[in-house]
Amino acid sequence: MDVPSCPGWNVGQLLRHLGGAQRWAEEVVRTRAAGPVPDAHFRDLSAYTHEDPAAVGPWLVEGAGRLARTLREAGPDAPLWTPVPDGTPAFYARLFTHETAVHRADATLALGAEYALDEAVAADAMDEWMELGSLPFHFEVHPWMRELLGEGRTIQLLAKDGELEGGPAWLVDLTGETVTWHRAPEKAAVTVRGPLTELLLAVYRRRPVPGERLQVLGDAKLLDFWLERVGFG
Repeated sequence: MDVPSCPGWNVGQLLRHLGGAQRWAEEVVRTRAAGPVPDAHFRDLSAYTHEDPAAVGPWLVEGAGRLARTLREAGPDAPLWTPVPDGTPAFYARLFTHETAVHRADATLALGAEYALDEAVAADAMDEWMELGSLPFHFEVHPWMRELLGEGRTIQLLAKDGELEGGPAWLVDLTGETVTWHRAPEKAAVTVRGPLTELLLAVYRRRPVPGERLQVLGDAKLLDFWLERVGFG
């Protein structure tokens, strides 16, 4: 079965990617790696076009359990390499909670089923996405991201489910020298409003915006430009 939210992958390849990434993180933490370790085994998925669910399912569970055990044994503060400064095992624990949640969404949506995620996990995943997406090194690696910056460019993501009062909100500020963000409901050039998990799937480009559950108020072109330039995951 193909995975529409990950073009070019089927479900077997999706599971091999996730399981391979979990094993990669487990090696980094277990060995207290001082630099990157090879990751081609979960980047190149060409060998995994015909996976047996009876084999890949237990393999995925085993790798997740191994990562969880290694993280517990290491503790949250051991020094090691991460792709961002000042890394510790806590970085990988948080990252792979959210990596697993998003790829579970990929599999669930491919099956046409309803996807649900704990609100606390979804909110922290949004925080992490904002933190990683606003790191200054992005401007060094991708200079064209500076084109996002400009006067009056602010974007709000407002968690609101139906007629219920608004929940958490994230304000992205593109008006300065860097991308900044904070949690607060504020007036913005464009606001995306909808259920929290739908907002998370939108920033990960798993849901179209606007969509059945997501409403856009204001400068939709700015929103599209931002999502196109900061998309990852």
